[in-house]
Amino acid sequence: MRAVTWQGKRDVRVEEVPDPRIEEPTDAVIRVTTTAICGSDLHLYEPMSPFMEPGDVLGHESMGIVEEVGSAVPQLAPGDRVVVPFQICCGTCYMCAQGLHTQCETTQVREHDMGAALYGYTKLYGQVPGGQAQYLRVRQAQYAPITLPPDGPDERYLYLSDVLPTAWQAVEYAAIPPGGTVLVLGLGPIGDMAARIALHRGHRVFASDPIPERRLRVASRDATVFDPEAHDVTAEVRERTDGRGADSVIDAVGMEAHGSPGATFLQKMTGLLPDAIAEPMMQKAGIDRLASFYAAIDGVRRGGTISLSGVYGGMADPLPMLTLFDKQVQLRMGQANVRRWTDEIMPLLGDGDPLGVETFHTHRLPLDEAPAAYEMFQKKDDGAVKVLLTP
Repeated sequence: MRAVTWQGKRDVRVEEVPDPRIEEPTDAVIRVTTTAICGSDLHLYEPMSPFMEPGDVLGHESMGIVEEVGSAVPQLAPGDRVVVPFQICCGTCYMCAQGLHTQCETTQVREHDMGAALYGYTKLYGQVPGGQAQYLRVRQAQYAPITLPPDGPDERYLYLSDVLPTAWQAVEYAAIPPGGTVLVLGLGPIGDMAARIALHRGHRVFASDPIPERRLRVASRDATVFDPEAHDVTAEVRERTDGRGADSVIDAVGMEAHGSPGATFLQKMTGLLPDAIAEPMMQKAGIDRLASFYAAIDGVRRGGTISLSGVYGGMADPLPMLTLFDKQVQLRMGQANVRRWTDEIMPLLGDGDPLGVETFHTHRLPLDEAPAAYEMFQKKDDGAVKVLLTP
């Protein structure tokens, strides 16, 4: 089959790889009908390349049609339409029972002391072949896949794999009071969708991103947007909130924030080192770009909540602990527990489409154009916010 493979820093290629097959009774194989490039994939494209190996199949946002099921997957049958959550979880362990599917004890990558295995990601998360491909072997298929109605465009349901539950959890973790204010930092796919969800719930939304096209998308839905390169965003928010700051802040940027030149240099230098040296540096050294997190700390009101949905990877970055403690800030973070939220999200995916999911993507391209799509998304060219691929 054809699949998008990682070959090196900023080097992805579409190549022939072996077809997946049933290997465990809890497996299924699907024919992928739509897959997507996630902002997290861009971390693999550059700063987290030391944890990748040539030939790794990318992608963790996929949906399609069931082709084959294992003997322990009674609820699925060939021909069923499903979307596959990005993490692999069993549904029955202690962590899954707590709704913490990203900590699934059945699939935890204990070799690296990490949480649940993820599709199409680094060796830290199991190095499981991903779904930017014509076919995908679905693990823990007795629980994880979400069965979909047979009708409706893929664009209506694909985002259940990651974008919708990640943004939903970001808003839940933000603990915005009724009618309260939230500042969303970063308007890529997660920040954009989190702003939509917060607006749908009746909150007042401030948002910041340096890319004009991204600001326009969110402004069109009645959020107040700022260009961080032209405005002091936290000062603007305080001015509009009686000097307090936002009740809640969602950091949807993460480790590759603009405005962190020192960390940017360290990330690039680490990427030039041999993997045996770069891997421990990535895990133990301070290499995150924390400009967005610092802005969140500055922008949240005293007693407010910061919700981190952007991915961070460093271990030793300095944090303003005095400020966090003095402001009595609550902090929540983590990968989205997809299956915890899908039942709440599904009613919003009807014909009314209040979150605008069917028009959320900016580009749809054939799978073979994935290398150009990655480059476009990484450079934020042509208004790229969300890129879908058709195998």
